[in-house]
Amino acid sequence: MIFPNAKTKMIAILGHPVRHSFSPIIHNTALRHQGLNFVYLAADILPSSLPQALQGLSALGFAGANVTIPHKEAVLPYMDSLTSAAKAVGAVNTIVCKGDKLYGDNTDIEGFLSPLRGIEIKGKPMVLLGAGGAARAAAYGLLKEYRPHPLTVVARRVDQAEKLVKDLAKFRGDGELNVTDFASAAMYIRNSQLIVNSTPVGMHPNNSETPWEHCEDLSSGQVVYDLVYRPSRTRLLEEAESRGATVIGGLTMLVEQAAAAYRHWTDQDLPIEVVYSTLRSLLD
Repeated sequence: MIFPNAKTKMIAILGHPVRHSFSPIIHNTALRHQGLNFVYLAADILPSSLPQALQGLSALGFAGANVTIPHKEAVLPYMDSLTSAAKAVGAVNTIVCKGDKLYGDNTDIEGFLSPLRGIEIKGKPMVLLGAGGAARAAAYGLLKEYRPHPLTVVARRVDQAEKLVKDLAKFRGDGELNVTDFASAAMYIRNSQLIVNSTPVGMHPNNSETPWEHCEDLSSGQVVYDLVYRPSRTRLLEEAESRGATVIGGLTMLVEQAAAAYRHWTDQDLPIEVVYSTLRSLLD
């Protein structure tokens, strides 16, 4: 194990709040296992302090950062360069620092799609709950890979969902995009093959909450994918599974997006099994 020293490279996760984040555990577990001289920190950054925090990354010589709720879209104007994925989605979850330049990427797309491989959902009706930064990555991935008929974005702020749909419409190909609010979503949820929750509702410590209270609308034959990873079995997933649906938790997305970011900063592959073992011991 390498103790922090004058040559230690720093990485941080920027969000508000960040006390729930498993990212420091993932990355520090991997860094220690591989004997790399890095340390990964959690930084609770208020929206009003975001510009100063981003300036601080360069000033303090950070190797990079992850970005989480609520900053994924807000950091865009401060990036010196964006990958095609980050541009398309309009959200950044990974920053690479090179000198005084900040480079933004979105590894959420790769992470989101990973557990869906091999599931027959192409061209099927789908519902996406939420319209924030994670929703943008999910919607982009679904449109590019699965061409849903339709993809219905359900949000409390319909204006936010409409902006998401407008921004991503050029990627829909022969797919379809709809917008509705939660009060009008029941029909879409009942008829969907895939339901994705991209909101933080149900995240620890609010384990009893669910983004969709009418669980009788869920049924066998559906796939319910909750991007919340703590708890690993959210109330939404428990309700869906009890009705025969196939369920996917957010842990795989978390680890797979982390693996892509880890390669950016270290040029090494994340030791996936070591990370999963650590996370399972914490979640069990």
